[in-house]
Amino acid sequence: MRWVWNLEFILNMLETFKEFINSISSPVTIFTAVVIIFGIFVTFPRQCTSKKVALPAVILVFLFFGIGLTDDHFRKIISTPDNVPIVGMIFIFSYFTWYAMKKAVENDQRMEKGEPTIEQVETNEKVYVFPYLIYIEFVVALVYAVGLVLWSLLLKAPLEEPANPTVSPNPSKAPWYFLGLQEMLVYFDPWIAGVLLPTLIILGLCSIPYIDRDTSTSGFYCFKKRRFGITCFLSGFWILWILLILYGTFLRGPNWNFFGPFEEWDIHKVVPLVNVNLSELVFIKWLGMGLPKQWYLREAPGILLIAFYLLVPPAVLAKTFLKERYTQYGIIRYSILVMLMLLMISLPIKMYLRWAFNLKYIVAIPEYFFNI
Repeated sequence: MRWVWNLEFILNMLETFKEFINSISSPVTIFTAVVIIFGIFVTFPRQCTSKKVALPAVILVFLFFGIGLTDDHFRKIISTPDNVPIVGMIFIFSYFTWYAMKKAVENDQRMEKGEPTIEQVETNEKVYVFPYLIYIEFVVALVYAVGLVLWSLLLKAPLEEPANPTVSPNPSKAPWYFLGLQEMLVYFDPWIAGVLLPTLIILGLCSIPYIDRDTSTSGFYCFKKRRFGITCFLSGFWILWILLILYGTFLRGPNWNFFGPFEEWDIHKVVPLVNVNLSELVFIKWLGMGLPKQWYLREAPGILLIAFYLLVPPAVLAKTFLKERYTQYGIIRYSILVMLMLLMISLPIKMYLRWAFNLKYIVAIPEYFFNI
């Protein structure tokens, strides 16, 4: 009877753990936790890339997934053929981010001692492309081919019935690579989330070589001398893209409601949304008066707030934290850099405003289909 009692105790502990995770799994807590973990990672890269920190973190992640596999809903979600690659993506991207940062930290330490970087040492060890490189590539190609065959045998192709215009799936989700954009649609108008932001992302990535033209740190991993650029890139990649994909894949259920990782997707779940615009908060709630009829008066607080956000921080940063960047880049490259950075930060700001204050639009001009 003792082993039965122990088994019951363990099961109760597992259920308590799952309920606790569900209770704290809100968009605010998850997003804030990821931002804090990311901040610790880029602030203390030397400690975070050490085995003393990395191994316990890996063990905790595998322990979480191990506990999750005991839950029917969690197991069903991560084992769906569409979602299996995304689960693998989490581990693959995490490993290569850690590996790149580890190499960067090692090179930073070597440069502090006056030693050549790892890449500079390796360039002196020249080998022939054939047969050494070709042999390795051939073996890797065989491994991938075998992996694809096993994948096709173990996982069914995610094919569904023919499209029916009278029946829409709930939740209706885009392909995984568009789930980040679909998540943005919760907080922005379609022209911003579907056109403006993706265009700025592409143009911003294309402009990196023209903004940062310093070649002294090119050709090898390093972090200390490129802390600002790498931090901006990783924050945009992990927090504003991968995290949004994970939101849309695992935590967005029927009616695009937010569910905990161990919470059953209830199609009848109703979440009250009392979304208001900034103009309504200012004129109706704070000033206790009606909305002005003219749109330019009604939306004046939002327009002034956005103008302040886009104009004041660049000038302040040029005199304080980014003074060295301003001197190095010049006014044009610095302005492009700061504008891209402010537009990137605007996404989490808008997300927090929606979560904390139910703020829908800062500027809402439906007369001209212009909403921000």
